[in-house]
Amino acid sequence: MFTYIFADMNTAKSQVQLRKGALELCVLRVLAHGEAYTSDITDSLKRAELLVVEGTLYPLLSRLKTSGICTYRWEESKSGPPRKYYSLTPMGKEYLDELNAEWAKLVSSIEHLTTDT
Repeated sequence: MFTYIFADMNTAKSQVQLRKGALELCVLRVLAHGEAYTSDITDSLKRAELLVVEGTLYPLLSRLKTSGICTYRWEESKSGPPRKYYSLTPMGKEYLDELNAEWAKLVSSIEHLTTDT
């Protein structure tokens, strides 16, 4: 029976779910470095080997904006339409601090489980 269950598990799907769960924290960490255009955010995530398409990023940024976690400003572009530059709000900085603390606890707990014998 275990072999059957294991055969049905898909590591790739699990990896996607883990990355989706951490994406908000990663985006907020990028914005903690300063204002960023959407392609700047995706480039930072790619450099960290987190491949994210803009179709995933836009709904997240919209939700963060609606929640008051981040804001944006429009800037005219010399080579196309105006661009939205996102930044953290003061509330967003507090939220990021809380997420960072929770992330540290989670990592510590998981590491404890993997070293606990």
